[in-house]
Amino acid sequence: MLTAGIVGLPNVGKSTLFNAVTRTRKAEAANYPFCTIEPNQGMVTVPDERLQALSKLSGSQKLIPAAIEFVDIAGLVKGASKGEGLGNQFLSHIREVDAIVHVVRCFENSDIHHVEGSIDPIRDIEVINTELILADLEAVTRRKERGEKKAKQNDKEAKAEIALCEKLIPHFDDGRPAITMDLSDDEKKILKGFFLLSAKPCIYACNVSESELASATNDPDNHALVSKVRAYAAQAYGTSAVVISANIESELTDLDAEEAAEYLKDLGVSDSGVSRLIKSVYDLLGLQTYLTTGEKETRAWTITKGTKAPQAAGVIHGDFERGFIAAQIVHFDDLIAYGSEAKAREVGKLRIEGKEYVMKDGDVVEWRFNV
Repeated sequence: MLTAGIVGLPNVGKSTLFNAVTRTRKAEAANYPFCTIEPNQGMVTVPDERLQALSKLSGSQKLIPAAIEFVDIAGLVKGASKGEGLGNQFLSHIREVDAIVHVVRCFENSDIHHVEGSIDPIRDIEVINTELILADLEAVTRRKERGEKKAKQNDKEAKAEIALCEKLIPHFDDGRPAITMDLSDDEKKILKGFFLLSAKPCIYACNVSESELASATNDPDNHALVSKVRAYAAQAYGTSAVVISANIESELTDLDAEEAAEYLKDLGVSDSGVSRLIKSVYDLLGLQTYLTTGEKETRAWTITKGTKAPQAAGVIHGDFERGFIAAQIVHFDDLIAYGSEAKAREVGKLRIEGKEYVMKDGDVVEWRFNV
């Protein structure tokens, strides 16, 4: 299962956010640096309104949503790449995740200590990113040195790695992360084996105060700090930023769905910031969902984008892939629009697909196989 690591400076709301997305109290959230040492891990269900709609058509007994794993990683500080604040240990935790959720403090509160002494989200982002880049620069430099002996022996693989290292080093020296580098498909394959920190896809979570959530959510560009983060993320890294209020999300943890919806309505927002964040991380990880439905259950199945039908069937069971014959598919939007499989079939929206079919998010599938 793919994982997303929650990172950021100390005291920006990482552990509070982790508790909110996992609907637990596993992570200690306290007003001092390094209250988290060992990473906390938790399964997170991906919000998907389609399940409820499908279950009404099928009379399903239960709903099973897709899930991903979140990891709460201790706060990094300036000098982490050199071991400051247990930095080497924390950087190794980041190396093990597939994507990064970078929490940035976008609110003033004199009662909550900020490790840098003031609120400046762009500075905070650059502190973290600099440490990731410095750690990668050191790792790539060592890798280049190790490969030079093999390269002299005409080892093609070593030569290709050294060539990539020689492109990466000046890129890092300019303060740019690996993910922003323009690489060929072959170079991208080699880069995966480097397991670089700054090569991981990243999304920013702008943590705002309770009183600012509605205005920041409804018009992010109207919130000075959120606006800066959104612009920086897009221009420097080609990524996005999501508005959340970790404290509000923490309050929602103890409420049922109806109470939570009413609470959010009173605050002037229609959706949970965490809900948007989870969906954005799911997409960031390159994941999508296909659906199955029947009287027993309606279920969301997770696959990577670009997956073909037989491999998608194999997510349920290996026998489905080995004995794959065909897939009966109707897209969720069409099924809901026409109200039944029979009517969708009449207008040609329900079809049979073979081994080369590339799955689309929201496909509702019935597999045909023979083992």
